[in-house]
Amino acid sequence: MEMVKARLIAVLTALALCPAALAQHTFSWETFPMDGHRAGVSIPGTDNIAEALGVIEDGVYTAPNGVRYKGGATAAVAQLLIDAQPAMAAVKTVVGVCPGGMSRKNPALGNMIVDRLMVVGERETGIKVDLGLINRGGLRCDLPDGTVILDDILSMLPFKNCVNVVTLKGSDLLKLFEDMARNKMQIIGGAEAVVRGHELVSLKIKGQKVQRGKLYNLATIDFLLDGGDGIYAARNAVSLASTPILIKEVLLEYVADLTAQGLPITYDDTPRITYLEEDKK
Repeated sequence: MEMVKARLIAVLTALALCPAALAQHTFSWETFPMDGHRAGVSIPGTDNIAEALGVIEDGVYTAPNGVRYKGGATAAVAQLLIDAQPAMAAVKTVVGVCPGGMSRKNPALGNMIVDRLMVVGERETGIKVDLGLINRGGLRCDLPDGTVILDDILSMLPFKNCVNVVTLKGSDLLKLFEDMARNKMQIIGGAEAVVRGHELVSLKIKGQKVQRGKLYNLATIDFLLDGGDGIYAARNAVSLASTPILIKEVLLEYVADLTAQGLPITYDDTPRITYLEEDKK
């Protein structure tokens, strides 16, 4: 491994000192799926580490497909992965089952999280929540098809974003949604928005058009209160109620409840945002 590092440093140094050498070379990258096609490695559970990752004896790594590696980067990485498994046992606890999985590209996943955010926001603050808002970038991976472990939830919602409820005038709520329409619409709950091009056409809450002078309570996360993803949900807020509840805890609570009832993780995938074709001029 040290020899590999030394060679790499030597090459990079030569290229840095001689730009002409860099111009004469072309570089390419090849992407491989993480499917264990080289060594037969698969994602381990708590009781099949050797079968999934292989074993190391006397410095020799024997991969699950039987190929042996003596020293080098492959054996070193395998050692790190194997050594880390005991500490990772807790996050491999099975928390639920998700038939077919849930992709971030499908509305169901975002709908489920933002709706539960609204429920928990109302419960924890005692404020009647009208609608909810989370950012698409906060969902970092999909839920897998079949068994869902704790690590799947933690990996999907890794940030320490807490539940908040913001009270806004209808005029400021409309401004918030107009700004999103110009940039990027996010995940919403309790509301239906219509967008044409980069313009907000309409916004309804519980089937009613937003009234500019009325107060509305928005459940969201602290990341979106003051500029996260370009969103300023707390701008001109009438009031703000914060909680220490993390968004990942919101989803874990819901999944645990479903599992306790013997129910799978499923959700309505009806879009809450309608995109109209832009008017041709």
